[in-house]
Amino acid sequence: MKLGTMAAGFGPQIRIDIERIKEAEALGYDSVWTAEAWGSDAITPLAWISAQTSKIKLGTAIMQMPARTPAMCAMQAMTVDQLSGGRMIVGLGPSGPQVIEGWHGVAYGKPLKRTREYIAVMREIFRREKPVEFQGEYYQLPYKGPGASGLGKPLRSILHGRTDIPIYTATISPKGVETAAEIADGFIPVWTTPKGLETFTPHLEAGFRKAGGGKGWNNFEVAVSVNVVVNKDVQAARDSLKPGIALYVGGMGARGKNFYTDHVSRQGWAGDAEKIQDLFLGGKRQEAVAAVPDALVDDLSLVGPRERIIERAAAWKKSKATTLLIGGDANAIRVVAEAFL
Repeated sequence: MKLGTMAAGFGPQIRIDIERIKEAEALGYDSVWTAEAWGSDAITPLAWISAQTSKIKLGTAIMQMPARTPAMCAMQAMTVDQLSGGRMIVGLGPSGPQVIEGWHGVAYGKPLKRTREYIAVMREIFRREKPVEFQGEYYQLPYKGPGASGLGKPLRSILHGRTDIPIYTATISPKGVETAAEIADGFIPVWTTPKGLETFTPHLEAGFRKAGGGKGWNNFEVAVSVNVVVNKDVQAARDSLKPGIALYVGGMGARGKNFYTDHVSRQGWAGDAEKIQDLFLGGKRQEAVAAVPDALVDDLSLVGPRERIIERAAAWKKSKATTLLIGGDANAIRVVAEAFL
């Protein structure tokens, strides 16, 4: 089991505890990950972290695909990878329609189709076998559509990047997971329990079959986000995580278009997920938080005193996860290292 850690949360100021990240590196953590929503971006903090670390891998969980062209994403990834000595992991995701259309001002479209095109263009850029030419539904290189000057020409990256920079996708939908298994090097599921990982198995194996070439569990990463709160008061630890679960399950998407509600439902919590969403979308946010079951928090997270966390880590060790991406403070980083490394 490999361990990663999330670098920072979202808020009015970006705060990265670099000493915590350096300690994670010293403890043997494999990777550190940044993210973006509609504030700070993912790649700038990663470059800053890169300059202050030496061996820990550097991942984005996630870069929003519609926010940048695949060429720009490849440029950013190759730049950080080369400056860091080959430590970059590209984590991509479509985000959701509320963010993409409301914040970035572009059509959400078909996320799976976009993902396929995006990764295809990035891989071609990484390989540098020839000037890039691509004609897809979302991306055309050179562009020849409305408003084109007609002067575009195929280009090859000036920078000689690493050809095998890993690409993971953040997804939890059945078809998204299948697509990840087919065309990516790994995937990043959120709000997933050890037992819930089993719901992905048929979709992952379908993707492996489509990919062919010996692709399978032995060469594909399953990097699961897990929040950790070390606290002798187990209930207080659970309660500190309930607002985040309620936000995602209840409000991170419209009714019928919330991937997290669907995902938690598929893991056996359908009634609770529906109740949380009804309350949240009805403006009763505190009630939605209160409706998050203690047992769901326990399954999704590692909470409580050190001994309880170490004991409950056994379920993750037996799971199909290859990496746990730990969200938590410096104490959480240490306790998890004790449990897994």
